[in-house]
Amino acid sequence: MKASNLGFGCRLAKFSVTFLILVLLNLAVTTEAKARIRRYKWKVDYSYFSPDCVEKVIIAINGQYPGPRIRAQAGDTIVVELENGLPTEGVVIHWHGIHQFGTPWYDGTAFVSQCPINPGETFTYKFVVPRPGTYFYHGHFGMQRAAGFYGSLIVDLEHGEKEPFAYDGELSIILNDWWHRSIYDQETGLFAIPFRFVGEPQSLLIEGRGRYNCSLVPSGSVAGSGDCVSCNSSNPQCQPYILPVEPGKTYRLRIASVASLSSLNFILEGHNMTIVEADGYNVDPVVVENLDVYSGETYSVLFTANQNASRNYWAAINVRGRKPATPTGLALLNYLPNPSSLLPSTPSPMSPVWNDFDYSLNQNKLIIARKGYEVPPPPKPDRQLIFLTTQNKVNGRIKWAINNITYVITSTPVLAALKYGLKKAYDPIPPPDYPALPFSISGPPANPNATVGSGVYTFQFGSVVDVIIQNANTLTPNNSEVHPWHLHGHDFWVLGYGKGIFDPATDPQSYNLKNAPLKNTVAVLPYGWVAIRFRADNPGVWPFHCHIEAHFHMGMGLIFAEGWDRLPELPKSVLGCGLSKYL
Repeated sequence: MKASNLGFGCRLAKFSVTFLILVLLNLAVTTEAKARIRRYKWKVDYSYFSPDCVEKVIIAINGQYPGPRIRAQAGDTIVVELENGLPTEGVVIHWHGIHQFGTPWYDGTAFVSQCPINPGETFTYKFVVPRPGTYFYHGHFGMQRAAGFYGSLIVDLEHGEKEPFAYDGELSIILNDWWHRSIYDQETGLFAIPFRFVGEPQSLLIEGRGRYNCSLVPSGSVAGSGDCVSCNSSNPQCQPYILPVEPGKTYRLRIASVASLSSLNFILEGHNMTIVEADGYNVDPVVVENLDVYSGETYSVLFTANQNASRNYWAAINVRGRKPATPTGLALLNYLPNPSSLLPSTPSPMSPVWNDFDYSLNQNKLIIARKGYEVPPPPKPDRQLIFLTTQNKVNGRIKWAINNITYVITSTPVLAALKYGLKKAYDPIPPPDYPALPFSISGPPANPNATVGSGVYTFQFGSVVDVIIQNANTLTPNNSEVHPWHLHGHDFWVLGYGKGIFDPATDPQSYNLKNAPLKNTVAVLPYGWVAIRFRADNPGVWPFHCHIEAHFHMGMGLIFAEGWDRLPELPKSVLGCGLSKYL
């Protein structure tokens, strides 16, 4: 080879190496841009707050209520260093809708995925948010969520990706119901003989703000006066939450419900809404005048500020599913440049009648997967479970039960018990796959007594599981309640809904196997059933429970588990209670 050619070859080799280095550096920069580590340092503490103008003690994060918003991109790693500043009780945080694939010990469920974080201790959660969507986080120990322990978690698309819908701006709200009684008073009443129910909420909150009628508070009440209630209607903490919009523009509104009891119906006065996302998944766009939002659900809706721009409008929530005894919760849709002090002269928006369950069922059925974005469910299951949900009694105390078993928490995290073979830490007898036959759903159970248990449903890794949740009558004649069911660690396909008793011979023929929506929370309506399907492909231990605080606290839940033998050693930080203290 000629010398000149050799020189060219050397120059080419140097160019190739330089080019390769530049490509690798660019790849590293691009990867860093796509997958960041987002760090947060939080302290949980008690705080005096007046969300509806009535002052009470809440559980706040960094003094904020609702808690700080987390905003990330798909693929990012979230690191939350959590200090428990509560002097007398433990805490955990559940990251609702986040699968925790590979990190089941950070699911944040007390005595299932981890031991509670003791007073004065600091615990670090570290997990990946794998997919975009609208999510939230909340306390998952006792009824701490009902004390205000929650906040938003929003995951955006990766760089370069686009939503299948367009909008000019974005807004976000969390919906909640609110009591003036402390959660400790409520918890005690649920376990008492005679039973003391939490009662209907005093207020409904939008993004942590509501308005209680201070004229209902006894005169002379002042802050810090023991049991007396302090109500100050001029407190900025209870001024209506503002949703600012510019006339003519289209907005994406993210909605999440952390309600403790109530099924809520959301309305934007004078505006239609187009549902485009449910529980983090794209759904076929559907236009609605109002939207049922059950506890644990999240949605994105689009709306256009196309009404009379000289005035402002109400954003409102009302109770559905229970006979309302709570005033409408209100926020302000503020058409700029109108001042936010310009309140509408119109009355509070009305929702459909609280017990029009056909309306609710029909709206639920409108939610289907968007074509081309989600995979259909597997054609058939490997295992079918039918869960009959009933209200029962155990030793004279009112409980909720699944197939006649009311769930009780263990002192050892179930994840640690299965991983390390601590068979004395939980009930080794698995719960039944089906309810005892025959059964009736039209009246209180003939034998109201149930048994307690902490058994675990174990699945072959990768298997396809069908769950049918069958609703029934409570202990009160002619009464059945709404139950929103949430599954940790997975999303599931909603195959179908029905009225009356599920028929395993004929009802599966009506399943939607074409465009069933993927969700992590679904509501079963009074005297009805819902069928879901999921793939047991996330190694870990996962609660499946009613998302109503009082119902789960009273035993309306159970545990699913698969592939725990595939997990590495558990972090020491999640152990230390029950038998796990000896590991």
